[in-house]
Amino acid sequence: MENPVLRIELLPGHEDLGLPSYATEHAAGLDLKAALTDPLTLKPGERGVVPTGLKVAIPFGFEGCVRPRSGLAMKQGLTLTNSPGTIDADYRGEVKVLVINLGQEPVVLKRGDRIAQLLISPVAHAKVVQVEKVDDTVRGEGGFGHTGIR
Repeated sequence: MENPVLRIELLPGHEDLGLPSYATEHAAGLDLKAALTDPLTLKPGERGVVPTGLKVAIPFGFEGCVRPRSGLAMKQGLTLTNSPGTIDADYRGEVKVLVINLGQEPVVLKRGDRIAQLLISPVAHAKVVQVEKVDDTVRGEGGFGHTGIR
């Protein structure tokens, strides 16, 4: 499969943050940076919206998948409220990250902090068909925790 081309617009006043990039050669996600003008302090349990200063043109047939950064989650308890967040291929507004502090201490986010990662993933549109009854499976209607395996 050929790698998709991700077109990115840097919004005025945020050119200093540069384009998102992969931290290592085989990283799955591009690091998204906070385009804050002033530091943002999130108390434990508090949510916030962090701008990135970017607009993206996700290629049709793909989605942008915004995910938390594991280091921030482990060290500070910072994660995303809608993880993973989806950026549809036809969205052209600024990418913003919805964060929440699940830690025990306030978290201070500053301009340029890496706050999330963006993965570009293929998607398929299903043909939706109504049926009288869906097929049976061995699992059946077993839902959350149905196997009892930990």
